[in-house]
Order: sequence, then structure tokens, then C-alpha cells
Amino acid sequence: MMPQLPFVETVTNLIQEGEFFKLKKLLVNCQPAELVELIENEEEREQLIIFRLLPLKLATEVFEYLDRDIQRHFLDNLTQDKVADILNEMSPDDRTALLEFLPANFVAELVQSLSEEERKVTLQLLGYPEYSVGRLMTPDYIAIREHWTVQQVLDYIRRHGGQSETISLLYVTDARGVLIDDLRIRELLLADPSVLVRRLMDNRYVKLSAGQDQEEAIDIFRRNDRVALPVVSDDQGILLGIVTIDDILSIREQEDTEDMQKLGGSEALDEPYLATPLLSMVQKRAGWLVVLFLGELLTASAMQFFEGELQKAIVLVQFIPLIISSGGNSGSQATSLIIRAMALGEFTISDWWLVLRRDILSGLALGLILGVVGFARIAVWQSLTPIYGEHWLLVALTVGIALVGIVLWGSLAGSMLPLLLKRLGLDPATSSAPFVATLVDVTGLIIYFTVALVLLHGTLL
Repeated sequence: MMPQLPFVETVTNLIQEGEFFKLKKLLVNCQPAELVELIENEEEREQLIIFRLLPLKLATEVFEYLDRDIQRHFLDNLTQDKVADILNEMSPDDRTALLEFLPANFVAELVQSLSEEERKVTLQLLGYPEYSVGRLMTPDYIAIREHWTVQQVLDYIRRHGGQSETISLLYVTDARGVLIDDLRIRELLLADPSVLVRRLMDNRYVKLSAGQDQEEAIDIFRRNDRVALPVVSDDQGILLGIVTIDDILSIREQEDTEDMQKLGGSEALDEPYLATPLLSMVQKRAGWLVVLFLGELLTASAMQFFEGELQKAIVLVQFIPLIISSGGNSGSQATSLIIRAMALGEFTISDWWLVLRRDILSGLALGLILGVVGFARIAVWQSLTPIYGEHWLLVALTVGIALVGIVLWGSLAGSMLPLLLKRLGLDPATSSAPFVATLVDVTGLIIYFTVALVLLHGTLL
């Protein structure tokens, strides 16, 4: 939500009048979310003025939530010392996400501006594979020992908790740093101060591996309802850091955005829509459009194959748009539902038979519904204005039965194609709704004319 108009006008007026001291006093009392909204809706000059007036801690909080393009604008225009202060103050996971967005030569320059400790952490995180959990984790967490008392733990939190990403969960490690359990802060707050940590442990915890894929981490977070999860080394189980829910939500948003774009029949965009160059936008969309166009050419080939039948029974042409759209719509529905269900982990590839059986039944039911509607439409029009001739009943049966077969086939194609792609190690979202619709268009015509040849043979054909 945009900050209230009087507030925006006040900020604008203070900038125009050069009252920067008053403006600074106004800004420091604002919440980070308000400042993010304010900056993102100002012109570039005003953005820099507002940001420069913020104290370091508040400026860092605001910077972490700004749009990537605005972050890049600030990095290009702020002094080197200001940039270094902000990058050093940022949480390691947010800093890594920012550096991934920037060109390699610029990243190298920024890394050199970090303090020795932060540079070491940053290089370690950037050293993990691009889509691994290691890129998301932060080393700022609270680790405790099992022989400590609750009182010792609370004292330790008071001394070091301010540097941690979260203190809602504490991690118990042994002398080598191997994770052995996690504890909620609630358990310690309700326990007697003299109780040892090991008395509160149940040795049941969920963990992530540094080399694990980020999509797997999303599913683990969802199933375990956690705000943070520990990340351990792949080989020895040593605690390396934690991943928090805000990073997972960001990754989930990116994954969902990519799937939606692919479902629409284009490649996923690398940047926000308005920030994507026109040429890049055309390239992302042209490939799929050409493939779909070539696929639709097969529709013309199918019609040419049945040209003789069309000349004998021209009435069949009237229902081709109806046939094509019904099959494509049912296929698009099915593929969208299946891809979303797979993303939520509602079933796996091994459940393909259950999916197939379910879609056979639903496809038949949907086909019968549309078949009855199509039959009724022809019957009603024939009773009002007899335009379909003496064989209207056979024409109506042809359309009705063809719709049953086409909708059934569309449902099966839309549900099975994502599973097949997943089995081949490909992204199921690439079986986009337009692709399924094109496939069903061609095969739908074949089904339609085959039914017509059988039912109308000896009459219209």
C-alpha cells in the first residue's frame, strides 16, 4: 500500500525546500515498509536523497527489501564507503541474493569492499551451486551445548542473540559442531533455570543439506511448518547455518512465477515484466509461438485430408470451432490442475495410474455433459429453423459422441503429459496449456471426422 498522500507531499515539499534536517527527523520515525513504498514510488533523484538521510541500520533494512533495479541504482550512485557499510550490515543470505543478480565484475568489486569476516562468509555462500540450499543460508544463528543449564543458555542469548537471524529456535551441537538437536525458545523459557539442555532434548529434528536443491527445501518447510531450518554439511552433518522462511517464500514466489509464465506458453522471464528489454521479451515468446504455429498447421493438414467429406457434408464445418475449443479447454484445465498438484506434492510419478483412472472418469463425465449440450443445441435450432436437413439427428449424434471422445482425450493428454515430462527429468510446466491445446486441436479433428465417417456413411457421406 502506498504511503498516505499527506506524508508523500510533506516529503516532497521538504526535499524541494532543502529542509533535509527536518526530513531526516521525519524519516527515522517511519517503518521500513513505509520507506520502501515511498522510495519505490519516487523519482531517482528523490530516491537517493531519502536513502542517504537514513541511519545505517534503518537504511540496510530498507535496502534489503527494495526492488533489484533500485538496489543497483543505489550501488552505482552511492559513495564507496556507504555501499561498503550497507553490504557489511546486510544479513549474509540477503547479500548473497543481491550479488547473484549483479554482473560478475561488479560482484568482485563489491566483495573486496567487505570486511574480512563478511568477505569470507560471502565467498563461502557464493561457492555453493546456484540453486542449492547453501546459497540461501545465513551463518547467524544460536548454537548451544547439551551440558549447559537453561540459565546458561539464556545468558548466552542475551550476549549474542542480537547477531542472530532468529532466536525462536536454538541448535544443540557437540564439540565438533555436529548438529544433534534443536529446541524452541519456548521450551527453555518454561523450564527450570537449573535444568540441563540434554533433559529437554528429544533428538527429533528436521535438517537441510547444503547441497540440497532449493525446491526440495520449499517442500520440507511446508510439511514441517517451521520458520527456520538448520543446514548441515552433506558429509559430516556439521551445522553450517540456517535458512529462514522469508528466503523460502522468496524462492517459492520465483518458482511459481516461472511456472505461470511457462504455462502461458513462453520461456520464464529473467527480470520483472517492465524491466525486461523488448528484444528479450520477443525472444522469450517467439520460440513457443513458432512451435505452436507449426503445430496448428497440422490442423490444416487434417482438414485437407478430410476435404472430400467436408465437401459432401458442409454442415460439419459449422461445428469445427466448437470441437477444437472444447478439446483444448479440457486439456488446458487438466494440465493446470496436474502441474499445481505436483508442485504441492499431492502425488508422485508412481501414482500415475491413480491419476489416469481419475481422469478417465472425469473426462468421460465432462465429455457427456458437453455432448448432451451440443446435441441439445442442434435439436433446438432444428426445431426453430430446420437448417441441418433431414439427417439432423445423425449430425447431432456425431457432434455429441465426438465431444465425448475429444474431451476425454484432452483430459488424458493434459494430465499425462506433465507426468511424462517429469519422468524424463524435464520441467512439467513446459507442457504448457497452449501446447496441450494445440495437440488436442489436431487429434480432435481426427476424432471428429472419424466419428462422422462412421455415423454418416451412406447418408451425408
